[in-house]
Amino acid sequence: MTSEWQGVLDPDVLNGDLVDHAARLADAAKAGRWGTVLDLVEHGTWSAVNQWRITGRSWFTPLHQAAWLGAPVGVAERLLLAGAWRSLRTAEGGRPLDIARQRGHHHLLEALAVRDLGAADQRRVTAWDSHLADLIAERTRPLAPVRFRPVPTELLVVERMESLWVPYPGMYGGFSLSVHRGRLVVESWSRVAGGSGQAHVITESGSVMVEEGFA
Repeated sequence: MTSEWQGVLDPDVLNGDLVDHAARLADAAKAGRWGTVLDLVEHGTWSAVNQWRITGRSWFTPLHQAAWLGAPVGVAERLLLAGAWRSLRTAEGGRPLDIARQRGHHHLLEALAVRDLGAADQRRVTAWDSHLADLIAERTRPLAPVRFRPVPTELLVVERMESLWVPYPGMYGGFSLSVHRGRLVVESWSRVAGGSGQAHVITESGSVMVEEGFA
């Protein structure tokens, strides 16, 4: 199953309906209106469960707000069932588990439990993050600048994702990320530019292009 990273922080380059949906979701989650939150997440026209307020600074998703407010366990479980990521961090680096623990909401700790990366894995994903950010910047250099939240590759490892799709405005395509044999594999392309595809393998030491000309 492919998950999606909607990292754009500039509402002007996004579909207005998406921006409005994200704002309604953020308002409902901040107010603890869980019925509205679950309706927007479970019955919306696009997957919003891991979306933060696009114009916001905290990067709180519904699961972070549930942890902050001490929502019923059933709410957290339904968000998780809808695909919420336990390992996604806020702008200050807090995961839902960290927030619930800090706020004293012990009833949520079991549901929000997430594994911590060991020192070696943490060094690896930190290096991946840096090399991936450089690669995205290089591949999108011809496009108009866009404020974009860097992709935390920790997600792929901790959540054991098959792949993570990262669309990019103006590219008419984006980046597909996956992990194979301890390496980050990145395929990128534009649907309107024939032969634009490139595949890179990212390790701790850097990024190497291994294929081009597809898509």
